[in-house]
Amino acid sequence: MTKTAIVGIIMGSDSDLPVMESAFEIFKYFNIPYEVKILSAHRTPKQHANYASTAERRGLKVIIAAAGGAAHLPGVTAAQTILPVIGVPIKSKALNGLDSLLSIVQMPPGVPVATVSIDGAKNAAILAVQILAQSDTSLKQKFKKYKIKLEKESIAKNKRINN
Repeated sequence: MTKTAIVGIIMGSDSDLPVMESAFEIFKYFNIPYEVKILSAHRTPKQHANYASTAERRGLKVIIAAAGGAAHLPGVTAAQTILPVIGVPIKSKALNGLDSLLSIVQMPPGVPVATVSIDGAKNAAILAVQILAQSDTSLKQKFKKYKIKLEKESIAKNKRINN
């Protein structure tokens, strides 16, 4: 039996998939059920509006929205749900993702989107885990162990370069 997704990952195009794969890996590591959808704020506005407006009722707790160029997807999503939305600006050919970053981070008051770095899907997933861990003791403990693992890996790397 498949667990019901609690994280929604949406992107405007399948060309964003290679960037977003690092988020999938984080959710698999933490055993967090997620779903992935291609939804465009511009090309599939009705489908996107339905997805965002029904997300909470369907059991989602966080949405990660990746977008490049004009990058409206995260903001339009945040406008249609009360769930936390994390925006991932995708690197674009024209402006190397700066256009995406500025589009996502410049939200009007009352419609926030947490924004990570350009192509920062891994950090978006880690932020989602941190949000979820606030109401899940088991996940919180696993996340604390993950942070210790990161620390140990960093110390080991330092030892390797200094020997």
